[in-house]
Amino acid sequence: MTTRESHVRDGESHVRDGESHGRDGEFHVRRRPEPYWLLSDALAMTGRTFRHLARSPEQLMLTLFLPVALLLMFRYLFGGAIDTGDVSYVNYVVAGIIAVSVTFNSTITSVAVREDLQEGIVERFRSMPVHAGAVLVGHVAAGLARNLVSVAVMVGVGLAVGFRPVADLGGWLAALGLLALFALAVAWIAAILGLLAKTVEGASGMSMPLVFVPYVSSAFVPPSTMPDVLRVFAENQPVTLVVDTVRALLVGLPADRAGVAVLWWLAILLVVVPLGGVLFRRAAVGQR
Repeated sequence: MTTRESHVRDGESHVRDGESHGRDGEFHVRRRPEPYWLLSDALAMTGRTFRHLARSPEQLMLTLFLPVALLLMFRYLFGGAIDTGDVSYVNYVVAGIIAVSVTFNSTITSVAVREDLQEGIVERFRSMPVHAGAVLVGHVAAGLARNLVSVAVMVGVGLAVGFRPVADLGGWLAALGLLALFALAVAWIAAILGLLAKTVEGASGMSMPLVFVPYVSSAFVPPSTMPDVLRVFAENQPVTLVVDTVRALLVGLPADRAGVAVLWWLAILLVVVPLGGVLFRRAAVGQR
């Protein structure tokens, strides 16, 4: 009878066929290609993250509640007092609220990564035929998916309160692509914060500065209305580049800094992905 035994050695996945397989009595080893191995295991981990989230839907509802509340508050309480030139305030603020929803969602990723480390889940997976990076990539992928859902919710609520985009299909795809790049980088940053934290509470607290970065940008008011030092920072920080570009693409303004926005977030991604991998390996080894 043929049996199968799976194990992990030197960063590779091996599948052994049973002893009766072959005349020489030796095991025959088949290796899964590295990209396929990582992708399949990461998809499984992403599904695991969503199943955990389904058992506590209030966590997701909370991360959606704040951006929706902010949109309604700025639309109906403060919008009439803020001068945004030729663009109506609701058309101006929706792109900023989307950025806030992305960073606010990052707290879930930070906490989930820390929980897996604290509860010994990562160490358990290390003893199984699971790709070493699948757990971390799964959390990041789940964070990206949550953020894309959040973007859809914010656009829907925006349309309900007067947001009137004029973008064609190309404009929507370009805006969505930039938001996906932004959300992916933010998810990696959030995962890193979860790896650096010592407790679940610490992970939540460490992600708070990330949540507030969009507030010091062009998300809610034009930077030209800010004090000089704050204005210089707000005009040139990477979240402003995303907000301005998405806003321009959706409401028909010139997207002059779209290339700069893409380069900024690609550069951030090129830093945080390998850094996250290094920190995850160290954290996993530290559990042993």
